[in-house]
Formats: sequence, C-alpha cells, structure tokens
Amino acid sequence: MLAPLLATAAALTLFLAGPAAPQTAKSKGYRTTPVGYSDTPVLPGSRWRVHDIARPHPRAITPGTESTQDRPGQPPSDASVLFDGRDLSGWMARGGGGDRGKTGPARWKIENGYMEVVPGSGTIFSKEKFGDCQLHIEWAAPTELAGASQWRANSGVLLMERYEIQVLDSYENPTYADGQAASIYGQYPPLVNASRKPGQWQSYDIVFEAPRFEGDKLVKPAFATVFHNGVVVHHRQQIVGRMAHRVVGTYAPHGPEEPLGLQDHDVPLRYRNIWVRRLKGYDEP
Repeated sequence: MLAPLLATAAALTLFLAGPAAPQTAKSKGYRTTPVGYSDTPVLPGSRWRVHDIARPHPRAITPGTESTQDRPGQPPSDASVLFDGRDLSGWMARGGGGDRGKTGPARWKIENGYMEVVPGSGTIFSKEKFGDCQLHIEWAAPTELAGASQWRANSGVLLMERYEIQVLDSYENPTYADGQAASIYGQYPPLVNASRKPGQWQSYDIVFEAPRFEGDKLVKPAFATVFHNGVVVHHRQQIVGRMAHRVVGTYAPHGPEEPLGLQDHDVPLRYRNIWVRRLKGYDEP
C-alpha cells in the first residue's frame, strides 16, 4: 500500500513543479538565469530551437580599435593584415599604369606608416586571396593637389581584382557621379558625399559578397555594403559586373577567392591600415 502512495506523491510533485528546469547560471547578487532550453520551438529553416541549449557559441575574438588622424587603429584579432605600415611583402605589382601584364614586386613608396602610389609603377595586388569578406582600408589624398575631376588623387579598391570602389578626392571636386569617391565605379554613386578635405585620412569599410558561378553561368551576382568615414553609402548594392570605363561591365567566371587590388592611376595617393576578415559564419556541427 505504501508504494502506490509514494508513486502518487512523486507524480503530484512533478505536476506541480512543471517541465524540467533549464540549465542555469548564477551571478553574485542576481537571480538564477537560464543559459538555454531544450523544449522550445524549432526555428523555421533551422535545426536549432529558440534559445537552444545545445547550439554552439561563436568563437571569441578581440575587437579592434578606432583610428585617429595621427595613428591607425588596431585590427580585430581574427583579421588578415594586408598592410601594417612596414613593408609590401604581401603585395605584388602587375605592369605599369594599371596594365595587367607582367607580374613583379610592388614598388610603391613606404613612409611614416603608409604606402604611397608611385605613378607608373603598376597596380598592386595582395598575394592572399578572398571571397566573401569584410575589408577595412584607409587612404588620404595629397594636401597639394594637381589636376581635376578624375585626375585628382584617383585610385581604386579592386575587390577580387575586378569590382571597383572608387578612390578620389571628391572634396569640392566635381566629376561624373558614378566616378566620385566611394562610388561603385561606372555603376552607382554613393548615397552621400562623405569626403574629408585633402590631406586627411579617410576610411572605407566594405562588406562584400562574392559572385557565384556554375561553370560559365552566373548564379548569384556580387553585392557590396560600403561605409565611407563611418557613413553608409551603399546598402547591399548589387554589382552589375566588373569595373569598366565608358561601357557597362559584365561578369566572366573566376575563382571563389581572388586578390585585392589597389589601382595605380598615375597620380599619388596614400594608403594605410588595410585588413580583411573572411565571412564564413561561425562553426556549427
């Protein structure tokens, strides 16, 4: 008789207590806090539940620091540093004046923590290759400027060697809208002109989604989100095709990862603090 009574009491206790309690963590001075659940709904299109206790956590990194006009900031701990102000060992040049011909050592000038375009020495390309990525790059036009429009501190950030974010002194320097600073060259002007005066350091922060090909067929175009000096100037803008002058650029198949290029447009310009983070998502089993 005692056993049935004990079983009934145990069942009543479970009923009053409700479902099994989630795993919890407790901090001094605070109430016990759940760290996950195993009985919540599954997220649509996912294998994971809402607040899933079994879901792996993103890896921890050390974030970077902001730059000032006097000093570049520190990159995040998981970034590939392409230029830290010391040398061009991670870069190579092709031809001269932007010619994509013969490959050789990069011959731009290194001085005071920056690299400067040596006109006619050739566009330079990173030895490391990238696809989907977050790119940070800082640049400055000379204080003493010559020329106008497209001959005013002209260069370009060539994503995957092909898709150009224009670099230009666009502070009180009229030119065609899709060729000014921070434009997707020959395609889309920036939403606003966020240019600083010549001689001041400027920054581009770019989130780039690489195009996808199946054989000779484009199955997904490239997209770019661009911040110029901290201001959004492109919001996941679809890219029409490779950079082209006076014609509409088109796509041609290429690898899933390609080098980053910095254009020699036969005028001086400075770059510093260049780093890239590959965007592959955090690891899930």
